Amino acid sequence: MRRVAVILMVLLLGEGVLAEDWDVHRRQQEGWNRPVGLSATINVGMLVANKKQAGFYSGIPENSNTILRVLHSEGYGVPIWNSLVNGGYINPSAIGSYSQLKVDEYGEMHYKLTYQIGMGIRYDWESGWGFLLRFDYSKLTAVGAFNLSSTNGTGILQNNNQYIRCSVGGVENRINIDLGVAKRFYFSESLAMELDLGFNLNNLKVKKNEIEIAGTTYSILDVWGGQSPSDYVGSYEYINQGGIGYGGFGTLAFCYLLPGENSVGTIDLGYTCMYSHYNLENYSGWSPQHTVFLRFNLNTFSFFDK
Repeated sequence: MRRVAVILMVLLLGEGVLAEDWDVHRRQQEGWNRPVGLSATINVGMLVANKKQAGFYSGIPENSNTILRVLHSEGYGVPIWNSLVNGGYINPSAIGSYSQLKVDEYGEMHYKLTYQIGMGIRYDWESGWGFLLRFDYSKLTAVGAFNLSSTNGTGILQNNNQYIRCSVGGVENRINIDLGVAKRFYFSESLAMELDLGFNLNNLKVKKNEIEIAGTTYSILDVWGGQSPSDYVGSYEYINQGGIGYGGFGTLAFCYLLPGENSVGTIDLGYTCMYSHYNLENYSGWSPQHTVFLRFNLNTFSFFDK
């Protein structure tokens, strides 16, 4: 009897091992090695921002932050004029004060290429459908230029040139929160294509708006309540001129499934087009933004045994 019991135990254990091996094989054949369940995501990419909002930093008279408010002020006009004289840019006998300086032409503004980094979570089903929640951050720099001239009509430089070319720009932070659905189309055990669609919530914060004249940088952010800065006008704490906006996004990505008995995640290379309403004082509106990204999905948090 003891020998029979031992033989039966060996047979049962053997059947158990075979059943387990067959179960793994069946799961692999049916695609159970695909990422299923909860994943943590990390992404890094290159952002191409639309130049529509970049005009906010141009310093034109219609903007909240203007070049002339600083250029023709008691607080900044004299130091600017002195730096131009000391640098040999102007002849003091021809241009006797800062009040004779003027902006002759405002240039077109644009954003530099910049980075976008983010993290989030997603949940995927065996069918390839899933949902995602993502948080992204980017720091944008707007750049442009303007021509500084004079009201005397004879040219501003010692060399009788008409203009001094000066730079103008700004810096802003953007935070995006994306909530959407995803669908993966599997081509093989290691390759897939993904489409994402969803809702975007964004927040824009203006950090800087500056001009550079004769090698010196001056902030033109309005901290004087719309008045010209002087000894008689106090400055205030800067109030953000950006705000919260909303919109939508679409993503196309190609995914490489990391190998393993059960997939541990994917590496995605993709493109996102975001069409959103950005809230920026006097420049609020809809515009597209484009991002090329590399994304890592770590699939080790599934609620279910695969």
